[in-house]
Amino acid sequence: MYFTSTTSSNGVIERTFTVDDITGVLWSPESGPNGAPLILAGHPGGMDKKAPRHVARAHSSVTTYGFHVASIDAPGHGDRPRTAQDQRLIAEFRQAREAGSSEFGRILADYCASVAERAVPEWQATIDALLTLPEIGAHAPVGYSGMSLASAIGIPLTAIEPRITAAVFGWASAHGALLEAAKRITIPIEYLLPLDDKEIPREFGFELFDAFTSADKVLLAFPGGHDAVPTDGRIDTRFFPRHLGRATDTAAD
Repeated sequence: MYFTSTTSSNGVIERTFTVDDITGVLWSPESGPNGAPLILAGHPGGMDKKAPRHVARAHSSVTTYGFHVASIDAPGHGDRPRTAQDQRLIAEFRQAREAGSSEFGRILADYCASVAERAVPEWQATIDALLTLPEIGAHAPVGYSGMSLASAIGIPLTAIEPRITAAVFGWASAHGALLEAAKRITIPIEYLLPLDDKEIPREFGFELFDAFTSADKVLLAFPGGHDAVPTDGRIDTRFFPRHLGRATDTAAD
């Protein structure tokens, strides 16, 4: 892990970094005990690690709970170039969406699966690097939060990554591989569902939520499209403090 820049404001230290070809950012409290929980914050499709609402939620999590929050650019997003396959699938699902074609859902699922296949090992490499930092440490509790494309990445990641012990997902396009991954997840889950999304039917959300085998899982439904999900219903909800503890709770463990 190489830190490429460091800034500080309002009690939050922001450090951009690279891990091999992965570009990311880590937000941390300016002061506090080592070993605070780490939230892995995935960004939706079409955004990047420093999208304004994404940064605002990270800052809230740092200043309210003393968490560390890390985000990386998904393949083909932010500082990372798109492949020819990315370009083709994006063009196809945009065309299908504009035409109102029933093929839209399949193409979107194919694109998300393609990105996830590359992003899952990248997140694992990033976790490896982050847990070597003394202010985080090898035993820090780890959570994952991500909607849409970030759920398509986070669900298969969480299914195989034992270091993630609580996760928030939302409005993902359910398909076979994602449903199978969800069945392997047993940790506490919070799922956010916009009830009137024009692109991802609510039935997909219910099907995916049912697939999680977690004994502790909650579905939060919101009227409107995916933009109607409140910004305080993701990283800075009480879900993570309840399951991961706060900075002062975990530092003594």
